[in-house]
Amino acid sequence: MEFVLNQMECSQAEKRCLYLKNLKPVVLKDALFADGTKDYVQITDDEVRLYFRTGKNNVDRVYLWLNGEKLLMSKTETVGLFDYYRKDIDRPEKNCTYYFEIISGKIHLYYNKQGVQIYRQENYDFKLMPGFKTPDWAKGAVFYQIFVDRFYNGDPENDVEDREYIYIHQFSKKIDQWDSLPEANDVCRFYGGDLQGVLDKLDYLQDLGVEVIYMNPVFVSPSNHKYDIQDYDYIDPHYGKIVCDTGECLSEKDTTNGNATKYIQRVTDKRNLEAGNALFARLTEEIHKRGMRIVLDGVFNHCGSFNKWMDREHIYDKNPDYAKGAYVSQDSLYRNFFKFYGSNWPDNSEYDGWWGHYTLPKLNYEGSKELYEYILGVAEKWLKPPYNIDGWRLDVAADLGLSPEFNHNFWKEFRKRVKNINPDALILAEHYGDPSPWLQGDEWDTVMNYDAFMEPVTWMLTGMEKHSDEYRQDLYGNADAFKNAMIYHMNAFEGESLYVAMNELSNHDHSRFLTRTNHRVGRLASVGSEAASENLNYGIFREAVLMQMTWPGAPTLYYGDEAGVCGWTDPDNRRTYPWGSENKSLVQFHRDMIHIHKKYEVLKTGSYLYLGGGHQWLSYGRFNRQEQMVIVINNASEVQTLNIPVWNLGISGDEELVSVVTTEESGHYKLENTWKVERGCINISMKPYSGILLKAKK
Repeated sequence: MEFVLNQMECSQAEKRCLYLKNLKPVVLKDALFADGTKDYVQITDDEVRLYFRTGKNNVDRVYLWLNGEKLLMSKTETVGLFDYYRKDIDRPEKNCTYYFEIISGKIHLYYNKQGVQIYRQENYDFKLMPGFKTPDWAKGAVFYQIFVDRFYNGDPENDVEDREYIYIHQFSKKIDQWDSLPEANDVCRFYGGDLQGVLDKLDYLQDLGVEVIYMNPVFVSPSNHKYDIQDYDYIDPHYGKIVCDTGECLSEKDTTNGNATKYIQRVTDKRNLEAGNALFARLTEEIHKRGMRIVLDGVFNHCGSFNKWMDREHIYDKNPDYAKGAYVSQDSLYRNFFKFYGSNWPDNSEYDGWWGHYTLPKLNYEGSKELYEYILGVAEKWLKPPYNIDGWRLDVAADLGLSPEFNHNFWKEFRKRVKNINPDALILAEHYGDPSPWLQGDEWDTVMNYDAFMEPVTWMLTGMEKHSDEYRQDLYGNADAFKNAMIYHMNAFEGESLYVAMNELSNHDHSRFLTRTNHRVGRLASVGSEAASENLNYGIFREAVLMQMTWPGAPTLYYGDEAGVCGWTDPDNRRTYPWGSENKSLVQFHRDMIHIHKKYEVLKTGSYLYLGGGHQWLSYGRFNRQEQMVIVINNASEVQTLNIPVWNLGISGDEELVSVVTTEESGHYKLENTWKVERGCINISMKPYSGILLKAKK
C-alpha cells in the first residue's frame, strides 16, 4: 500500500531508512516545492526554464501542465535531500498558467500556489508573465513613508498662518507646539513640516538604512494631508519656498476666501511655485546622491475644490495668468474636466464629488481628452529632469474613471507613458481586495499590501482590525487563520509583484501598530489621545517588525513607528515625529533589523515556506540554494517549547542553526546561539512575546 506523508506524519529517521532500502512507499509532501523566484523560473529573450523540487529518489515522474498541455520534466540535478526537475519551453508571447503533476506508483498529486493537492484548485495555478518585469531596486527595498507636515519643520518662514484661509468651515491654524497632539477635526491644523525638513533629516534616514522615501502628496493643496490637490504642476509653497509674501490673513468675521490675499499670493504667484519646484529638484538630487530613491503620491481619481480647474473658492478667477475655473464659468476651458448636473452658473455646485464629497471633485476622464492627456503629462513631468522621481504611488487607483473597462485602459496607457520615460520606475497602487486584474503585467507593478501582510499579521499578533475598530478573539494567535489568509491573498501576486509589494504595519489611514498591541477598540473622538499609549506590548511590536523585515516584499516604515509613536486611526496616526524624545531602543532595533534585512539577499528575493504554527506561535522560512533562514514567533504570554521542521528548506542533519537576532518584551540582542538539527527539526524554547531569526551555519 502507498501513502502520501508530510513531515509530521513520518519522522526524518524513518524517511532516511526508506531511502536506504531503496523503497518508495511514501511521497514526501514537504519536499515538493516550486514558486516564482529565480531558483524556479528563469526567463530569457527566447525561452523559459521551469524547475520543480521533490524528495531525493522519491517520485517516478513530474509533469508540467502548461495551458492545458502535459509536458514531461527531466530530473537534472540532485542536491542533498532533493531532486530538481526541469523543463525548457519557448518563451510564450502571452501570459499563461501552469501547475505540476507528481506521480509515484499509483499516487497522483498536483502542485500550485496552494501547495500539494489531491484534487487541484485551478484558481491557484501559477502564472507565467514573460513580459512583466518590476524594478529590481524595489525588490525587498526598505521604504520610509513621510507625512510631510508632521515630520520636521526645516523652514519656519513657509509655515501656514492662523486664518490664512478657510476650508471646510475652519480657519487654517498654525500649531506652535511641535509635540501637541492632533485633534478630531485636524484637516486645517499645520505643524510646519516641509521639504527642507526632509532634506535636513536625510542623514538620519540614511543612517537608519532607508533605501526609498515615499511621501504623501506634496502638491499645492489646502489640507495637511493634501489628497485634495489644488495644482498638480507645483509643490505647495508651504512645503517649498515662499519668496513673495504680502497680503493679509482673514479676519474672524470672514466666511469665504475672497479676502485671503496672503494665501492667494502664496499659492498662485509663479515665483513661489517655481522656487518650491526648484527645492524639490534639489531634494531628489540629494536623495539620489545618497543612493536612495523617492516615490511620490499621485492623486488622479479626484482633485480638490480649491483646484485651479474648478476654483470653487475663487482663488484664481481674478488673476489674469489663470483661466477661469469650471465652478466659476460655464465657458471654462476646464468645464468637461468634471461632470456637472445642472446649469446654475456662475458658482455651479452641482458636480460629481468622490463619494459625494464636494471638496473632492471626481475627475471626468471619459468626458475630456484634454484632462486625460493633462494627467498623463503630470505623471511624465515629475519623472523627467530636473525632478527625476523613481515612481508613483497611486491613490484609490481602482476608483479612477466611471467603468472597470475605462479604468484598466487608463492604467495600461499610464504604464506605457511612465515606463517609456523610465523603465525602472515603480508603479504602486493603493488597493483593498483582489488586485490581480491590475497585476497582469501591463498596468500596476504592485500594491500596498494590506490583504497579504498588514491585516493577517495584525489579526495574528494583536487580534485587532487595522483601524482598531474591532477585536477578534478567534483570530488572535490563530496560526491556521493566518496561514490560510496568506495562502488566499498571496495568490493574487506573482513573483515580480510580490517582492515589491509595500509591507506596512502602520500608515496614514490606519492606527499605529504599537497602539494595536493594547487590544483596545477605540478612536480619538471616542476614547481620547492618552488611551492610544496605554497598556502597550513592546514584545508584540518587535515580533511584528521582525516579521516585516523577513516577509516577502518591501518593508515600509511609517515615519515615527521606529521611535515609538502611538495613535488611533486618522487623524491621530498623524502625530509629529518626536525629535529629541525618541524611544532610542526602538530606533536602534529598527536600525539593526534593517541592516539584517539588507545584508541577507534571501530576505529580499528568496523563497517563502510556512513551517508550522499553533496557538500563539508560528514559524516560516526564507531560502534559496545558497542561504536558509528560519523565523519563529512566540506570541504567547508564557514560554513555549516548539519543534520546528527545517529539512524542507534544504538544511541537512549535519548542520546547525545560529541566531541572528532575538526579540523579547525587554528589547533585542544579537548574541549567537546555536541549535543542532535532529531528525530534520530543531527544538527551541521561546520566551513570552519573543521572536528569533536563525540562519543555517554551513
